[in-house]
Amino acid sequence: MQELPVVAAVPKSESAIKKPNWLRVKLPTGESYKHVRSLVDTHKLHTICESGNCPNMGECWGEGTATFMILGNTCTRSCGFCAVATGRPDPVDWDEPQRVAEAIYLMKVKHAVITSVDRDELKDGGSTIWYNTIKAVKQLNPETTLETLIPDFKGIKDQIQRVIDAAPEVVSHNIETVERLTKRVRIQAKYWRSMEVLRTLKEGGMRVKSGIMLGLGETKEEVIQTLTDLRDNGVDVVTIGQYLQPTKKHLPVDRFVHPDEFAEYREIGYNMGLDYVESGPLVRSSYHSERHVIPGYGKQKWMEEKEGMEVYKAS
Repeated sequence: MQELPVVAAVPKSESAIKKPNWLRVKLPTGESYKHVRSLVDTHKLHTICESGNCPNMGECWGEGTATFMILGNTCTRSCGFCAVATGRPDPVDWDEPQRVAEAIYLMKVKHAVITSVDRDELKDGGSTIWYNTIKAVKQLNPETTLETLIPDFKGIKDQIQRVIDAAPEVVSHNIETVERLTKRVRIQAKYWRSMEVLRTLKEGGMRVKSGIMLGLGETKEEVIQTLTDLRDNGVDVVTIGQYLQPTKKHLPVDRFVHPDEFAEYREIGYNMGLDYVESGPLVRSSYHSERHVIPGYGKQKWMEEKEGMEVYKAS
């Protein structure tokens, strides 16, 4: 399906928009945070927590968890929203899978998240390192559940199949934005190619996850359509969060979305049949990801919350 043309918009300057109170986060502190910081440095690992300037790094690292980024920290793509460096990546480090597995073992995490940069210059798109990393983590950490946040591999099914064959508990690929804004936000990516990647993962028997950012100029109708497209292509879990401009060189924030609107999208997502909807201003793809492994968990909690609210209103 051909992508719709991007409608030009006059972006607002984030500096001209006052950041609301609900986006304030605490600076990283505590012994657990320092321990994770030490392990990451010692094992020469890359984390998307740092490269992506994640606002939840203090909370997650304080609990002894982190999202590891494999295949280096230089991406071959130049997305308008992403703080990860773009350029010519270093050669593949074939020892990296074992180092990641050992770090997860030392951290004693029950659930780990692994992501990567895009490596479009590699014939296999980096899928062999992906396979080796998943297998190494599972061999050394058999009790650890694993989520993998993968690139689109240009939609090449043999490369996607390597991830499926390694059998992580959850496979995620982020759609990031609505169809109309994809060319401006993701540049080298394609909306419907990503949807096809998600469908391929579902047909391979995976629990499938995707994420979208708000505040880039999308409309409510477009967000709902994107949620519908994700559901129709087999996605189980969706995360919805606020886009934050990482540097002045990146796309500006069009608006800061109120928490009530995030709550509304959560309601809409569950009502249309999604299994888990994590929606809030500070939500990022790996936020609360240990809960996303469990089928039915999110919907059950949502129903309990609804029943509690109805009881409260009736009393």
